[in-house]
Amino acid sequence: MKMNGILKAASGFSSYKYLLNPVKRSYGVLNANTRQFTRTLWYMRSGGSTDGTGLLANYKQTPQSNLCSCGCGMQRLHTKGEKELVEFLTEEIANERKAQKLKTIPTEIDGFKVKLDESEVTMTKKLGDEEIEVNFNINHTVDADTEPEVNPNMDKPEFGEMKSKPTFEVDIRRGSKTLGFTCSFTSGQQDSEEGYNDIFAIDEVTLYEGEWSEKTYAVSGEILDGYLYDLLMTLLEEKGISNEFVEKLSEFSTAYEHNTYIAFLESLQKFSSGK
Repeated sequence: MKMNGILKAASGFSSYKYLLNPVKRSYGVLNANTRQFTRTLWYMRSGGSTDGTGLLANYKQTPQSNLCSCGCGMQRLHTKGEKELVEFLTEEIANERKAQKLKTIPTEIDGFKVKLDESEVTMTKKLGDEEIEVNFNINHTVDADTEPEVNPNMDKPEFGEMKSKPTFEVDIRRGSKTLGFTCSFTSGQQDSEEGYNDIFAIDEVTLYEGEWSEKTYAVSGEILDGYLYDLLMTLLEEKGISNEFVEKLSEFSTAYEHNTYIAFLESLQKFSSGK
């Protein structure tokens, strides 16, 4: 009898502990369910497949297209303005390529070796113990060769051929000293009293040793003595900077600027279409 009472008490105490720990009880069930779920996933992944890859390995994600849904062929969503811009550029590039005169840019002109660095152009030539260097930039250098003919009966005025006429620097280096010229194209052929027709003019002259700086003195070509100015023009011609060379420089700059412009249009088209 006493023994039966002890057993009943132990049984009641065990039930009482069980009731006091519902969280532990739930955790045990949850833990069992979790193990069962994990085991099921493992079976789906490895079961039924001899190579151990299972169902998850056979799942392939459908690749998403980057093309716009409107059917225009552009690589992303776009505005109406972007679409119209791409359409215009496609036609404009085709027209500019038709008008392209020189597809391959020469690497030498009249003995001057040509070096290109984006919009910067450098031409160099050795002449005895001297080095002649010509530098110019093609940006903002293109304009109509002649003024448009205005006729009241014409719908649109006729413009002359577009040409690049950059301001250019000429450096004549001898040892550590440099005689530098800044030159520009004249607005037209200017006749002097002696009958010369120069297509370029000297804007500025400077002479310095070592590196040029803002402190270096320079004199304007407009205030030079007329005879001194002519002598300097003759000096430039003897160094290869003649009217003929400067005309070729303009033709080169025109072709290079046009090629660079076409490349710019193509890059703008790719940017606008998201490519």
